[in-house]
Amino acid sequence: MSKSSLPKRDQHSLLEVAVTAIEHKLRHGCGLAVHEKSYPELLRTPRATFVTLRRDDELRGCRGTLRPIEPLVVSVARNAHASAFYDERFSPVAIDELDELHVHVSVLSPPEPILFLDEVNLLAQVRPGVDGLILSAEGHQGVFLPSVWDRLPEVELFWRHLKHKAQLPEDYWSASVRVERFSTESIEGDSGEIRRTLDPSELPG
Repeated sequence: MSKSSLPKRDQHSLLEVAVTAIEHKLRHGCGLAVHEKSYPELLRTPRATFVTLRRDDELRGCRGTLRPIEPLVVSVARNAHASAFYDERFSPVAIDELDELHVHVSVLSPPEPILFLDEVNLLAQVRPGVDGLILSAEGHQGVFLPSVWDRLPEVELFWRHLKHKAQLPEDYWSASVRVERFSTESIEGDSGEIRRTLDPSELPG
């Protein structure tokens, strides 16, 4: 996980889009239509993203995509909307929470397969604090962003919890196991502060 290499103005634009997408749904009951042609080329490039929402340092929603299937700015809007309203672990974000969310946008690198001989060899190749992992086996899949290292700093612990997320036993191992790694660039900010910097004409009516 590293800070974004995007220009500061573009980083702020992505945070504005994320917050505006949430507010648009609350005020109008539908998703935000993003006109990507009005954004710089870097934000129109297809990228995979995750958007994580926290309130009072507690997870409030997280949704994303692993493959670059749409422009970066569109992906951020879509995943902010999904994180706020369609993470089944939580109730939908309410309008009185608009100024109380911490918004974290993760822009993913293309996933790369890790080649390994066995489980020990696999874990020896994992880079704590750097690698996000995608675990696939027998129709199951689990994904951890690099930010998960903040609370699961040991490789073995990270790996066991990833298996659990994939609904596999902690001692599971099979020749069918496939693991990909990716890195992320991070952009984050507080929704209240982001909303205060928006031009009033850009806010949903």
